[in-house]
Amino acid sequence: MVSESILYEPPRPRPLSPVLALIRAAARGDGDLLSLLPAEAYRMAIGPLGYSRRSILIVNAPDLVRGILYDAKDIFPKNDLMVDALEPLVGNSIFVSSGPEWRRQRAMIDPAFSMMRVNRAFTPMVAAVDDCEAKLDAETGRFSLDLLMSHLTADVICRTVFSTSLATQTAHDVFEAFTVFERSVAQVEYRRLIMDPAFKPVVQKPEVLAACAKIRGHLGDLVDSHLAEGHSFDDIATAVIAARDAGDQKAFTRKELLDQLGVLFLAGHETSASALTWVFFLIATQPEVVRRIRAEVAEVVGEGEVEFEHTRRMPYIMNVFRETLRLYPPITFLPRVALEDTMLGERRVKRGAMIMVAPWILHRHELYWRNPHGFDPDRFLPDRKEELTPGAYLPFGIGPRVCVGAAFAQTEAALIVARLIRRYDFHLEAPEAVRPAARLTTRPTRQIMCRVARA
Repeated sequence: MVSESILYEPPRPRPLSPVLALIRAAARGDGDLLSLLPAEAYRMAIGPLGYSRRSILIVNAPDLVRGILYDAKDIFPKNDLMVDALEPLVGNSIFVSSGPEWRRQRAMIDPAFSMMRVNRAFTPMVAAVDDCEAKLDAETGRFSLDLLMSHLTADVICRTVFSTSLATQTAHDVFEAFTVFERSVAQVEYRRLIMDPAFKPVVQKPEVLAACAKIRGHLGDLVDSHLAEGHSFDDIATAVIAARDAGDQKAFTRKELLDQLGVLFLAGHETSASALTWVFFLIATQPEVVRRIRAEVAEVVGEGEVEFEHTRRMPYIMNVFRETLRLYPPITFLPRVALEDTMLGERRVKRGAMIMVAPWILHRHELYWRNPHGFDPDRFLPDRKEELTPGAYLPFGIGPRVCVGAAFAQTEAALIVARLIRRYDFHLEAPEAVRPAARLTTRPTRQIMCRVARA
């Protein structure tokens, strides 16, 4: 077992008292929700997040978390602030809808999810990594690790959903627009979180609407290529276009297609890009991790190509990915709202209360994890299984809304890490200055700049 005293602790906000945490967050003014988390959040089972007009409850007890996310009575839908924030980008799609409408949409697009089977998607993944390696072979200067991972994962999902590679300029546009969206969207304004009443309508800023329009414009071009006569594809977009409502047999309108396919595109690449940015940051700071990854790839793959079956036989790479998801879960918070007065355990919850299930907190909770802030991929080894608290690890969520792309993301990560770490050394620029922030996803506050050299 690794000694706790030598574990690397990657960057995180230092927890403060509730008042000091609020002062720090306000002083930074960058919309980082992690800065609001007080020290006791990492110890409590359930409790308030400071003072707020509408009441914000942090829920950490695994049994209560399970009840909220399974939500058998439709009491805890997606939080209204989150829904209003995402509406300009993904409409009333499967990611934000609730109740009967969510079930209708899910039933319509379930067949398309079967096309995300990893054995079917592996060939597009390989093609995207081939192109990424060609770019890195030609790279001679510094570049953004965040942008590299965003382009690579967007290319993977674009090839899978739309049967086409993603143009470099389009990738840049989407990355930059989503960055503007995350930093400016009203969900992350502290005043709204603390002072506004529940269900108050949100008016988004012009720059947010412009960023959404840019992303949806690019997605519209991809959707229209599939709607045009004389074109035949066998991909996820085609399956969603062919979907019909079981009752009235109606198809999705073009706007609804943009909403649903936009969710698949953005969720399928943005969360993976977030995770892989942190994976490569952590690997690049730990030479021993690089050594172990290369040894595992050499043993399992040898000098040949990384094949689909190899991705199932590299447990150390997968544990590095699992530990990265623990420390830097792409979806930092799973916010819900109480639609009626109810009880959570022995605590009364009023209608309109914001219910905050936070993978970031659960994954670092002092009662559930040994050395919770330390980077220790070996904690997921079978002989340390007794250290893991059931229900305290949910990087892909749980319940009916569990991420359908979990296996896809794990295979994608194993392939990308094995290929790129075997081939390149990543040299980070000022790794000590890197700091995580949470808005809609967990990202560095500033892009991580780096260089590569052939290993």
